[in-house]
Amino acid sequence: MSTKIRELLAKHGALPVSVETLTDTADLYEAGLSSFASVQLMLALEDAFDVEFPETLLNRKSFASIAAIRDALASLTEEAVA
Repeated sequence: MSTKIRELLAKHGALPVSVETLTDTADLYEAGLSSFASVQLMLALEDAFDVEFPETLLNRKSFASIAAIRDALASLTEEAVA
C-alpha cells in the first residue's frame, strides 16, 4: 500500500522534493504539500483504492504523512470488507 501511496504522491502531490527522500512519518506539509495538492492526492487515492474518504477523514492530520494516509486507507478498506 505504501508503494502505491508514494506513486500517487509523486504524481499528484506537486512536492518540491523527491518522494523517495521522505520517510513514512515525514510531515508532507513541511515537505511542500499544499491544500490544493492534498485534494488532488485524495481524489487519486479514492480512484486507486476504490474508496471514498468520509468527512471525518478530510483533515490535515489524515494527509500529514505517508503513514497517516496508509492508516486512513486501511481503516476505509477494513470498513469496506466488514
